[in-house]
Amino acid sequence: MKRLLDYINKNVLVKIASLQAASVFTKIIAGLLTSKAIAVFIGAEGLALIGNLRNFVSAMQTIAIGGFYNGMVKYVSNFKEEVVALSKTLSTVFYVGFVTTVLVSFVCYFNAEAINNMLFPNWGYYGYVIKIFAAVLPFYALNMFSFSIMNGFSKYKILIVINIIGQVLGLSITLLLIYQNRIDGALISVVIAEALIFLITLVGIVNRRSLVPLIKVGRVRLSVLKNMGTYSLMALVTAVILPFVAIAIRSYIIEHVGIKHAGFWEAMTRISKYYLMLVSSLMTLYILPRFSEIDGVKAFRKEVFSFYRTIMPVLLVGLLVIYFLRSYIVSIVFSSAFGPVEDLFLWQLLGDFVKVLSIVIAYQFLAKKMFWHYILTESFLIVILYLTSIYFIDVFGVKGAVIAHFVSYLMYYGIILLIFGSSLFGVEGEDKQVFRGEG
Repeated sequence: MKRLLDYINKNVLVKIASLQAASVFTKIIAGLLTSKAIAVFIGAEGLALIGNLRNFVSAMQTIAIGGFYNGMVKYVSNFKEEVVALSKTLSTVFYVGFVTTVLVSFVCYFNAEAINNMLFPNWGYYGYVIKIFAAVLPFYALNMFSFSIMNGFSKYKILIVINIIGQVLGLSITLLLIYQNRIDGALISVVIAEALIFLITLVGIVNRRSLVPLIKVGRVRLSVLKNMGTYSLMALVTAVILPFVAIAIRSYIIEHVGIKHAGFWEAMTRISKYYLMLVSSLMTLYILPRFSEIDGVKAFRKEVFSFYRTIMPVLLVGLLVIYFLRSYIVSIVFSSAFGPVEDLFLWQLLGDFVKVLSIVIAYQFLAKKMFWHYILTESFLIVILYLTSIYFIDVFGVKGAVIAHFVSYLMYYGIILLIFGSSLFGVEGEDKQVFRGEG
């Protein structure tokens, strides 16, 4: 723990770390209040439909920006002192992103009815919500483009402040829409919330208006796309396919168990997302940059087991507390009508614990751009998650979805340990280099 704290103090400004914590807590509180409003005014059925739309929106947003965000941050950071290289990066990402965003918007707008039938089968027509999403998608893309520039220039403070203000603004609009329009308002809030942040991001863009002249059509380069290709594909695989798998699982629950039970599963996944935000933020702040710095097997092994010794016991205690207080948590976050969610906690918590164990090691794929390792292991996880979900739902009902979550990540963890077994458990000796990727 001391090494982790020392690292944060030296490499991540304490103010920034504090602001990041404030941002995460703001996001959690906003999510909890939104969940409560949905439970009170809409119910479990509406929560299931909102879950489907949220997954769809997330996937389309990632496709629209081409999965460029992480690559953009890296190359803007590398080239911020080199005007020509920076111009090529900004121009390529802006214009390619513009084309993909427009294409995604058109596809969504003109296929709103088909998308409605996929997301809301036999429940009503909300095609107009899809059309609203298509209209505001370009603003989301502009927001992420601006975010990546500010991140690349290490403007962390303004980024986090924008996120906090955006969360408060989004929460206010969401609660108002849910109160006035119930399910329609909730669905509209899902598709416009991220785009609204662009209004706040404009402040940051004004501070970087000197970059606008660097964005030129003539500076678009295929070589930039090739360099970012690894980051893009790695982002697209998880961020696009996993949401569609979640939609497929939720739709299967709706069809074979009932829409209310699908809402209970969505409630459980929301609670899981809230407490895992804290862990994922820590891993993003520390594990990923730390793994990017180190090359030796000994250092890699030391970092992994240090995280296991310091963070995992705390996480385990936290999960135990959550389990024993699950009835209170469900009542506070949702309502007494969501009582059946309590039966889903055990397997979800077990799955989340194993998930963190595996992801800590799997961050090495991203840190070292181990493209094929990442693609193959993520594909394995996605396929197993879907197949086990269908099987266990048929056997155990909605509880089968959380059992599948645990089984899938247990198998995924096994694969990760096989790949990194020699690095983690090999004989101490020569400090060999850790895996290197294709990038």
